[in-house]
Amino acid sequence: MVKLIAGHFGTGKTKRIIQMANETLEKTTGNIIFIDDDKRHMYELKHDLRFISMDEYPVTTKDEFVGFLCGVLSNNYDIEYIFVDSLFKVIKMEMNELEDFMSKIEKISKTFDVHFNMTVSCDGLPESLKGYLEE
Repeated sequence: MVKLIAGHFGTGKTKRIIQMANETLEKTTGNIIFIDDDKRHMYELKHDLRFISMDEYPVTTKDEFVGFLCGVLSNNYDIEYIFVDSLFKVIKMEMNELEDFMSKIEKISKTFDVHFNMTVSCDGLPESLKGYLEE
């Protein structure tokens, strides 16, 4: 399962994904990864979540990030959820590249049985991506 939380800057997407990650921790026995572009929200997350700050890694493109995710998953088979806050800050990507990226993430999700939840700041999603919207 791959879900997006999309909306304008400042609409509460980060608070929502942090709350989702913390609540998911109470419901699952597997590991949860929370990826952000920096460490500013690290202390809002429960300590049992694995936090990854992407400013520590030389990953900038969508293909590098997909490879990074595959590396994280290959290191730990118990990962059930990956939360990514501020996707467009984590990696350099334009809205027109998001559909291809989501297709790759969907394939990873199905192959490794991992749930992805990501936030994106945008004015609106293309129709082809609206099926990914978290309700």
